Amino acid sequence: MPEKRNKYDREFREGAVRIVNETKKPIAHVARDLGVNEGTLGNWVARDREARQGTDGLSTGDVEELKRLRAEVAELRMERDVLKRSVVLWVKEATK
Repeated sequence: MPEKRNKYDREFREGAVRIVNETKKPIAHVARDLGVNEGTLGNWVARDREARQGTDGLSTGDVEELKRLRAEVAELRMERDVLKRSVVLWVKEATK
């Protein structure tokens, strides 16, 4: 017999994770209270912690700015590397 799977909307998942994070109650306890499988809630909490890794104490705006700045740094590093290669090729060509 096929297993019935419940679909939970994003707001419910975020709220459940928030309850775990704010109350510091065990995942199993919160899962029982909400009627959710313990493993399912554990997965939601793990994904949330992974997404927030290194962002403790930062506001939402700070996190967004951090993401933007990291992307900009990656792009600038790539441009720098291209310029370095160009200079090397230019020097090789000039010394022939």
